[in-house]
Amino acid sequence: MADAESLFQRQRQARWAVAACSPAQRRAKLGRLLEALAARRAEAHAALRADFRKVPEEVDLAELYPLFSELKGAMRHLERWMRPVKVPTPLSFTGSRAWIRHEPKGVVLVISPWNYPLYLSLGPLVSAIAAGNCVVLKPSEFTPHTSAFMKSLLAGLFPETEVALVEGDERAAQALLALPFDHVFFTGSPAVGKAVMHAAAEHLASVTLELGGKSPVLVDADADLRLAARRIAWGKFLNAGQTCVAPDHVLAHARIHRRLVEELGRAVAAFYGASPADRRRSPDYARILNARHHARLRGLLEGSPGRIELGGEWDADDNYFAPTIITGVAAEAPLMREEIFGPILPVLEVADLDEAVDFVNARPKPLALYLFTGRPGAAGAVLARTSAGGSCINDTVLHFAHPHLPGGGVNRSGLGKAHGFFGFQAFSNARGILRSSRFSPIQWLYPPFTPAVRRLIGLTLRHL
Repeated sequence: MADAESLFQRQRQARWAVAACSPAQRRAKLGRLLEALAARRAEAHAALRADFRKVPEEVDLAELYPLFSELKGAMRHLERWMRPVKVPTPLSFTGSRAWIRHEPKGVVLVISPWNYPLYLSLGPLVSAIAAGNCVVLKPSEFTPHTSAFMKSLLAGLFPETEVALVEGDERAAQALLALPFDHVFFTGSPAVGKAVMHAAAEHLASVTLELGGKSPVLVDADADLRLAARRIAWGKFLNAGQTCVAPDHVLAHARIHRRLVEELGRAVAAFYGASPADRRRSPDYARILNARHHARLRGLLEGSPGRIELGGEWDADDNYFAPTIITGVAAEAPLMREEIFGPILPVLEVADLDEAVDFVNARPKPLALYLFTGRPGAAGAVLARTSAGGSCINDTVLHFAHPHLPGGGVNRSGLGKAHGFFGFQAFSNARGILRSSRFSPIQWLYPPFTPAVRRLIGLTLRHL
């Protein structure tokens, strides 16, 4: 606790100097981070291989590509983001000027998860630096190799008074949350998100919470089933299902349910191998983080009776859990109550899109909702009748990496938005400023409230 408080106080002393950095200076910081990541790409590959058995290609696509995009986008647009935003002047404010200034919040805390430890740590860091803050980053203790890589990377680029990475378990996170940070950015589960929000409330600190939820996929009767199956399978089994916006379950129209299940099987075979042994040996398939999460997934599958259409194999010694497709699962089963966060895909049968929408709306708002349809107007109708943090139409997952779309949830799946300008906003205070001249019509409405003043007030209410 003493170390955390000392670090916090040193950053607080530096925060005004950091806030005063020009757009060019902030761009230079982001440029150094981009260059260092590119130069040490092989080290990033090795760290994530050690933590997850991720292959370099998956690291490049799912960790480094969106991170590079975030960095380049911030560098390209930062000057415009920082520019004061003029607002119109109503007639009653004649003689004044008004604008919005995006100023740094100050000293901010980023608590990141284990599933995409590089992108979900350094992505918010990019936004925080762009907004002019001092940052303390607390990554997950469950990915020690990636944390060590990031600590070495950042120590070579920034003084601790500006950017510091703190390693440790939940006790380190609790010590940090006890401090009066100006903003807390947390990515993780809804249960821990509540604790983070409670801790931040003690200091009335603002928060961004990127949480989880059971993200559904709705597949209409006239969807392109081969395309849908490949895109669902890719989004689901990427990182062995350990993706916050991964498809959690599928709600398939009764007319195409069986054909979709068959196409999903073909997609898995094409990606990872035609037989269980081939999939077990696939160099392109990640492992479950640790034994605890592996046991949790086994419990979900074993406690949810249904028909296993594909997969179901596992190896606890290797934290391997096969890509698994299951049908006939009851809506009340554990697989349908809890966020799966692993490579198990329930495919449920519904009569039509109306039943699918009712199913979605009877549950907490998801982090993502996906729809596959070929009918004009169907997408708009589903979007109008549902609420989710984000959505893809005829795809999955990709919206989260789009540099110009906000990332985040709604209610139980999250609070606040991130990525690009939305991330810059999350770490900024939008300060409204009014500058008045010597002349101001408001002074005509000062007390005492004579009959003439009362008439002017009446005119103001009617006409301005």
